[in-house]
Amino acid sequence: MENSILGIPTLPAFFSIFLLIYLFAYFVVFRNWGPKHRPEASSCLISLAHGPTAAIMSIYSILQSHKAPTFASPNDTLQNTILEFSIAYFFLDLLHYLLFFPSDVLFILHHLATLYVFTTCRYVVHHGANAILVLLFLAEITSGCQNVWTLASYRRADSPAAAKLYDFLSPRFYVFYSVFRGFLGPLFMFKLGLFYASGAAEPKIPRWAWVSWMVVILIAIGLSILWVLNLWIDWHRNRVQKKER
Repeated sequence: MENSILGIPTLPAFFSIFLLIYLFAYFVVFRNWGPKHRPEASSCLISLAHGPTAAIMSIYSILQSHKAPTFASPNDTLQNTILEFSIAYFFLDLLHYLLFFPSDVLFILHHLATLYVFTTCRYVVHHGANAILVLLFLAEITSGCQNVWTLASYRRADSPAAAKLYDFLSPRFYVFYSVFRGFLGPLFMFKLGLFYASGAAEPKIPRWAWVSWMVVILIAIGLSILWVLNLWIDWHRNRVQKKER
């Protein structure tokens, strides 16, 4: 059974909120943007609504627990609510990609894989959210900076202020992202992998579940590292080119 807010199931409620934000962004905030960047910017706005909020809720959930939860503990009500909050966001953003960018297979697969982990943890296994929310925090803590950086990148060709903001944020965002996605994420995954491999999660979390979660998350972390590595390479190349001019 879903959680509820004032009697309203949280998953449909969260989806409706993200949809309203997306429509407001598309038809009001970015109505004068071009046909390519208008939907992309609208996606950034719902990501801004989701990412920092999910990070704050996740760390609050982890810190407020009065017990000593393990990575196989039963999901509590707050953890289920956070999972549904993220499921609603990723489902809407998946629809966004299917509608506007159906050829962007990598992002579509990323969203499908993320939804698989969240939905099986929430609705099938009912355990393990403590570890999933740590990973959600590590992923989404960079979201606010990333989306501002992305929006600036869309406008930098037309706006000197956006170009200046983009240049200012780029190295700082890359460092921020590298620390959380490139160092802390793999470090936590190593700890989580040792826990699962020890058999401590079974039978609460079936082997098929934790193995598939590990595969999905490791691939996501690997792709994130490659992405930020390419950004660092481009940033260094551009700096060298500017010095040579």
